[in-house]
Amino acid sequence: MAQVTAQARRSIAAPADEVYAALADYATTRPKILTESYSDYRVESGGHGAGSRVAWKLQATKSRVRDQVVEVTEPAAHQLVEADTNSSMVTTWTVAGDGDRSTVTVDTSWNGAGGIGGFFERTFAPRGLARIHDGVLEKLDSVVTQ
Repeated sequence: MAQVTAQARRSIAAPADEVYAALADYATTRPKILTESYSDYRVESGGHGAGSRVAWKLQATKSRVRDQVVEVTEPAAHQLVEADTNSSMVTTWTVAGDGDRSTVTVDTSWNGAGGIGGFFERTFAPRGLARIHDGVLEKLDSVVTQ
């Protein structure tokens, strides 16, 4: 099994504290910024930052749907880590600020399949997941800059 990674990044015209607060709000803001790739979203516990447990279905492709239950930690300032309890997938959201501008980076990694299936997963999955994350970042931008 090889590690598979995907990354997306976006500059947002808002201070890092505001962007991070919106991103860490799993109860109110997060459902607003998810794209059509997400369904059955629910907060199982918490709802804001570390200690939250959130579930959803992620439709990565037309035929690939992942049931995810993520546990959220905050290992550093302005950083959220979502670890899927159903797989090896880990997504890290990092907000870096420079005055009234922020850069949000989302990194996702997981243990990919082996063989020919793994080759296709390593080749195509990162671009697809980056596209999904780009959509979430676009919606986050619109929520915090309105």
